Amino acid sequence: MTAPTASAPVRLARPVVGEEEVQAIREVLHSGVLTNGPRTAEFEQAFARRHQTAYAVAFANGTVALAAMYLACGIGPGDEVIVPSLTFISSATSVLHVGATPVFAEILPGTFDLDPDDVRSRTTARTKAVLVVHYGGQPAAMTELCAVASEAGVLLLEDAAEAHGAGYHGRPVGGLGAAAMFSFTPTKNITTGEGGMVTTDDADLANSMRLLRNHGQGALYCHVALGYNWRITEMQAAMGIVQLGRLDGIVARKRANARWMAERLAGVEGVTTPVVRPGAEHVYMLYTVTLDVDRDAVLQTMLAAGVEARFYFPPVHRQPIFHHLDVDLPVTDRIASRMLSIPFHSALTPEELELVAAALEAAVADVRLGRGVRVQVPASRLPQ
Repeated sequence: MTAPTASAPVRLARPVVGEEEVQAIREVLHSGVLTNGPRTAEFEQAFARRHQTAYAVAFANGTVALAAMYLACGIGPGDEVIVPSLTFISSATSVLHVGATPVFAEILPGTFDLDPDDVRSRTTARTKAVLVVHYGGQPAAMTELCAVASEAGVLLLEDAAEAHGAGYHGRPVGGLGAAAMFSFTPTKNITTGEGGMVTTDDADLANSMRLLRNHGQGALYCHVALGYNWRITEMQAAMGIVQLGRLDGIVARKRANARWMAERLAGVEGVTTPVVRPGAEHVYMLYTVTLDVDRDAVLQTMLAAGVEARFYFPPVHRQPIFHHLDVDLPVTDRIASRMLSIPFHSALTPEELELVAAALEAAVADVRLGRGVRVQVPASRLPQ
């Protein structure tokens, strides 16, 4: 079976941006107020309403938003934060940024989020928080993880970078722990180019984070705490307001596409489609399948056919920066070796969806028969 070849590359991710975003940014530029202005406040308020939290604090990007969240929670040198290894690296490196130590824990097969039992086994007297990652836009096992955190007397924090608009038993993510971080990079369901947001119901945490992002400035040129320049721009915030208005439509389209894709791939031997846990409202920032054949060969075959795919994410504990920790996570390693994320942005046409599915089906069949394409893919061909 030969993989179909796309006449034009099928991108892994593509932001939905139109004239409304252009006009919103144009209005900011004409206003002369480019930072610390009304658009930032409006974006924060709208985002908090959408995720049913009392407060939202916007940042220049998700990484500094994580650092601010840790610092506001009093996390620092001598503390440990339990994190999954199957995540983007900043979930763990941001712990280092505040002087604390990340402790990697195992994930659950199928849903790829923290295993509550393994988290419990790794909790120590130094543990200050557990960072839950809602992988790919699916809420983690929050009932069980909340119980683990409560038993240990530690904070439960959410990395919701991929989960804008997701829900768990009728409640939006972002308000399920003490605080939650969201990211707005271009691969996310909504984007501001770069940008981040922390949601919380805790007024003190929100106030601390506002001080941290703006040089610790409580009033003009009155600096009451050590702070940083972690501000979002008014242009980003204006774009974010428009994007937030698109979120429900984007999520509805992706959920419909996910239903179609699950049915389309149901009979494809060697491919397991995403598992959705009971009570979870998945938003499919990623559509990640698991394979029972050589994942890397399938990936290369799809790329050669013009269908972009990616491995989200190489386990963080295997990154050179963490080699000294000598962490053993056999479940994470085994599952990660089989994972592949396929194009799944909301602008995919029905024809493109079928092309993606057919390319995956053919690639798996070809690899199974030893005909998979093995090529060195230039970095320029990969989505940024």
